Parts: sequence; C-alpha cells; structure tokens
Amino acid sequence: MSAMYGHADDDWLMRAHGDIDQWAAVMDVDADDRPIDWNWVRTLDLVHGVGVATVHDCDTGASSDVHDLLRRDLMIRDRLEAILTCCDRVFMTDYDRLIPSYRLPRALAHANRRLNDEINLLRDRGVAEGLWTVAYEHRERVTVPVLQAAEGAPAVDDIQDRTAELVNGRAERRKRAREQRGAGDRLMVAANLEGAIAAGGAAADEGTTAASPIGSDWRDVYLPGRGLDAVMGVDIETTGTDPLRDYIIDVGFEYMNMVTPRPQDAPAGMPYVDSSYQAGDAYGQARLGFGVTRANAWHGNETIRNLTGIDVKMRSSSQWRLFDEWPQAQRGLLMRLEQQPFVAHNANFEHRFFLHNVAGYAESYRAGHIVIIDTMPMSRRWDEGSASSEAHPYGDNSLESYAKRQGALPGDSSERHLGLEDAHIMLVAMKRHLTALREAHRGPWGPDGVSGTGGKRAKGRRW
Repeated sequence: MSAMYGHADDDWLMRAHGDIDQWAAVMDVDADDRPIDWNWVRTLDLVHGVGVATVHDCDTGASSDVHDLLRRDLMIRDRLEAILTCCDRVFMTDYDRLIPSYRLPRALAHANRRLNDEINLLRDRGVAEGLWTVAYEHRERVTVPVLQAAEGAPAVDDIQDRTAELVNGRAERRKRAREQRGAGDRLMVAANLEGAIAAGGAAADEGTTAASPIGSDWRDVYLPGRGLDAVMGVDIETTGTDPLRDYIIDVGFEYMNMVTPRPQDAPAGMPYVDSSYQAGDAYGQARLGFGVTRANAWHGNETIRNLTGIDVKMRSSSQWRLFDEWPQAQRGLLMRLEQQPFVAHNANFEHRFFLHNVAGYAESYRAGHIVIIDTMPMSRRWDEGSASSEAHPYGDNSLESYAKRQGALPGDSSERHLGLEDAHIMLVAMKRHLTALREAHRGPWGPDGVSGTGGKRAKGRRW
C-alpha cells in the first residue's frame, strides 16, 4: 500500500523500531489488559504499511478475497490501537525516564492512520461489488460503520467494526476503577477521623473533611490564572475525531494579550476568510493547510467537506504535504507552543492530535515546557449563560455558543470550522470574559482562582 501512503521520511520510521525495547521494559499489557507481544510489533513494516492489502486489492473487481483482507486488517488495527491507547499514560508517568522519546507511538499512529485508510477502501470495494452495504450508527461514545450483507452474499459478522465495543468497554473499566479509588479514599478519610476522635475524645473540625467544590471537573486544571497575559490561540481541523486514525488538515493560530496592549510592532498576519472578522487586539495570525494520503482522498469525506468546506479529494496532490510527514512544520508549531501558554476550546482534542503528530511535543509537554488553557471549562464554570438543559445537561459550551454569549460572534453567524477563524473568535471571547470576571472579582479573581498563568502543565515526578 506504500503507493497510496504519501512520501514519508523513512529514516525516523525505521529508527522508531529501535525504541521498542525501552517500551517493552515498562509496558506489559495493552488497554484491554492483554499481554503485549512486542515481538509482533517488531515485525510491523512502519515504512511500507502494516496492512495486508496492496493497491490493486482495493480496486473493484480485484481477484483477491476482499472479505478476508478486511478481516485481517481489522484484527491488526484492533491490536495496534489497544497498544497505542496506553502509550500516553505510560509515557507521562515514566518518572524515571526509562523511555526518553515518544517516537514509537507517533510511528505506530502514522502507520495506523494509513491502515485505517486501507480498511475504508476495502469496505468501499465490498460495496461496489455488491457484497454488503454500509450504514453509520452512533453507539455511546463513538460512531461506527455497520455492514449489512447483501442477499446471497457471505455473512459479515467477522468483519464488523468493533470500535464501539472496545472503546465503550475501556471507558466502563476506567469508570469502575475511579469509583473503587474514590471508595478507598473515603474509607481512608473515615479511618483518619475515627483515629482523631479516639485520640482526642472529640470529632475533628468539620473543615478537615471539606470536599472539593460542587461541580468540580477534571477540566478545571485547564482554567486560566489571574496573572495570564500573552497567549497563542490554536484551532485545528481534522478528517475526524480520532488522532490514531485521522489527519490534521488545517491549523490556525494567532496571538493576543489578555491584559497588556497589543505590541505596536506585532505582525499583522493574514486576513480572515470573512471580512466581518476584525483583528482587533490579535496579532501574528497564521493559517497552515495540509494534505492527506491518496487512499484517504480516494475514499473521500463528505462530512468534513460539508462542515469545513475542505474537500480531501483535492488534498492528495504534491502541493499538499501531510502534516505527520513534514518535520519542518511540526518544529515550527512546537516552537510556538512552547513560547507562551496556548489556548484551545476543548483543548484535550488538540493535545491528543499533537501528541501523535508533532515530533518532540510529548517530550516537551512531559518536561513541563508547555502550558495549556482551555476556554471550554471557562464556559462551564464561569459563564452564567451556559445553563443546563435536556439537550445540554452540562450547559451549551460549544465554541459557537460561548463566542456568541461573550459578544465575539454575532447571533446570526455560525462558527466557521476553520482553524484561524475559530482561534480568533475564541480569543476574543476569552478576553471579554476575563475582563468581565476581573471587574466582578470572579473567576480567577474569586476565592477559587489561582495566581500566575494557571492552565495545565506536567509537573514531573511527585514524591
């Protein structure tokens, strides 16, 4: 399948094999609690592709058995993604730095994206040959393709996509683990209180058992502090929501100071696609477009075309380089991400894509050189207009809704779903929101606010 993969820098993919022993030393099981066969990982050809099909196997009418090829590719993907799903946690908690580089997971994700392209083309071939039809169903956390065998065609049970089963199962196991840890913590607190009563003859002060604030959420670590000023807003557009399967096709970023004036000598940057967008306090605007593999372009993506206006069918020519195969673009973005806090709306989305696409990002984040601010928890916690409803049990915290409530987007306009434009309305909304919160002594200036820039950063080993 290498003819459809693009033109990768083969050297880093080959060097990634040399990292396997380091990972094998600290990572025994995958996301489904199965022992990892690292010898199998060593057999994977990360340069030419890990799938079993060739370019010609994806052509309608090919003599090969499309059913068998699809079955084998799905098995490889399930196995590979079960390993990749654990790599982030293992790398970030490797306090002894036994694994110095995140290169291997990036290489495996690079291969997995192209394997996913191959799977899509094999499904397309089966449809074209009248073997099955494909419908898409939302199942809890993910949307999956569901095959229906054509009349008289072989059954398709063994080539159904198992993503929903795997993802939802892992989420349930994580939930149970959190509940067990919480129960253990509560028992420990109760035991400590009993000890205090026994030793002192009176119950401990109620303040010692104070719980975390009502409605607290893991996203709160991304909230800004009262000392935040210069930031870079970032927004990416992708071919889907999974960094292990999808490509970054558009990156937009710009800078804005939350307190001090816009630098007088700041570059003007490039214009927005909509003339109604005014730069105002923003500066240093940039838009970067990227391509997809030929296999991804052949499959197409109507959902993304309708959402963003970007047609991936037009993004496989030589003028469109793939972001995960463009070291210079990755280095340039990483350099900017390290210079000041970066802001995103639902920042974990950008973070996960950067981990699996940007050389050096995981290492820099683990070292504490990257600070991430998220405007979504600002909307959830500090915006009264974000009221819960039946449709939005946690409030309407989409970027479009947040920007409209903060006056950064007219009520009759819509989010553009383009990187630069969405980064702009996000920063405008954030600055207006922080200004109002400061005047009201709320948010970062309230009792739960923090000093400094705030945001999330890795803090290294905790003894």
